[in-house]
Amino acid sequence: MTDSKTNILWVDDEIEHLKAHILFLTEKGYEITTATNGHDAIELVKQTYFDLIFLDENMPGLTGLETLPQLKELRSEVPVIMITKSEEEDIMDQAIGNQIADYLIKPVNPRQILLSIKKHVDKKDLVTKTTTSGYQSQFGQIALKINDSFTYNDWIDIYKKLIYWELELEQGDGAMDEVLSMQKNEATQTFTKFIKRNYLSWLNAPDQAPLMSNNLIKNKVLPLLNEGQKVFFIVIDNFRFDQWEVLKKTISQDFLVEDECPYFSILPTATQYARNAIFAGLLPAQIKELFPQFWVDDDSDESKNQYEAELLGTLLERFRLKHSYAYRKITDGEAGKNLLDELHSLMPNDLNAVVFNFVDMLSHARTEVKMIKELARDEAAYRSLTQSWYNHSSLKELLKRLKNENVKVVITTDHGTTRVQNPVKVVGDRAVNTNLRYKQGKNLAYKAKEVYEILKPGEAALPRYNVSTSYIFACNNDFFAYPNNYNHYVNYYRDTFQHGGISLEEMIIPCITLKGRNN
Repeated sequence: MTDSKTNILWVDDEIEHLKAHILFLTEKGYEITTATNGHDAIELVKQTYFDLIFLDENMPGLTGLETLPQLKELRSEVPVIMITKSEEEDIMDQAIGNQIADYLIKPVNPRQILLSIKKHVDKKDLVTKTTTSGYQSQFGQIALKINDSFTYNDWIDIYKKLIYWELELEQGDGAMDEVLSMQKNEATQTFTKFIKRNYLSWLNAPDQAPLMSNNLIKNKVLPLLNEGQKVFFIVIDNFRFDQWEVLKKTISQDFLVEDECPYFSILPTATQYARNAIFAGLLPAQIKELFPQFWVDDDSDESKNQYEAELLGTLLERFRLKHSYAYRKITDGEAGKNLLDELHSLMPNDLNAVVFNFVDMLSHARTEVKMIKELARDEAAYRSLTQSWYNHSSLKELLKRLKNENVKVVITTDHGTTRVQNPVKVVGDRAVNTNLRYKQGKNLAYKAKEVYEILKPGEAALPRYNVSTSYIFACNNDFFAYPNNYNHYVNYYRDTFQHGGISLEEMIIPCITLKGRNN
């Protein structure tokens, strides 16, 4: 219970018979106001704010069902609990249709009443108390695991735990948010050290590496095709694991989650590198060497991902697969509508690859548009905006239509994004790329201890554009800033969502295989 008393209105024409209940609740610290008819209840609600209303359904004059819509019109946010002697279904349907919070059958006992109050009024306090206690008990275990994490599976487990508690604590009053944020920062810093120690060895010894961008289709799509399954391969650009956890509840209403396998994005965790690697089934340097016509350099004005359909074709050809396939990129509502209109003609294909760009556009818009930054002011709001987009998107409509089809759906992404706070100075010439989380070029000047540097791009299977090309990656929540006009640059980009570097959010990303519940 909080210090301020919960104010409850109890409306019943036989209120004198409820004195024992009212005394019980008063002793529990609740403030109880009573009314014996609907008219008096309406007047009381006009004058006083109540946290909860108990409403008798069967009263002379204005019945409970007649009183209910007027109370909801006055205070739509206040939960109303209907109490009745009747168990007739039509009465229940009317009450539920008028958006009651709960329904109790007489005779009710004080414990039933207390439970209803706790469920509808004290819920947030109880959730806060329970989740805070739960996270506090897990805090030490997570801290120990952060320090003792030696494998990529350890880090997947840690990241999933941190996301779980972030979403749980989000339902409370935020009392533990700062503690969780500090633990996430500690985890990200330790994770960065882990990546620095292991990343190059993963590329040189794939059998000891986690699933990474260049092997995603080979491991998660081709086996399904080889089993005779038709597959929709859906890539949501810039889609984080916490955003998947938010959408999961909605999507799981129509689909069974057959496989939920987080995988690691390659470096740079940027669309040009990571998504091309997905569709080609190759690392960036291999794409540039084998298919130079499909690789666009960093300094080019061309779209960096205009050849994904062609790269997918080379992947299937390399494995000598004759599967029919199609590719679509959805960048706006019109493209989404066209996809849905053409869906019937796409269904015979063995493989349909669809890229949705909205989440990536959202992160960019948050940087450039003040209103979007306000709407997505923090991690929770960013997730909420993603949920809102999905609820009204062509992706949701696509999945709705696919749920009854004999297809498997693989949903994934090319990389995640992280909210940056700390500027790191770097100096380069005009040819250096503009990404804030990684830099590629010659004659880069920086403090080596502040970045992850790759001086020999070939060791990381990255393209070398000239003899002195090197790559550097921002770590943790850092971003690169030039000394020129430094303060303006920092103020503009601080607290924006960026990708390209090393963080849990950017590198450990979702890959989910779904099957329609009716199949």
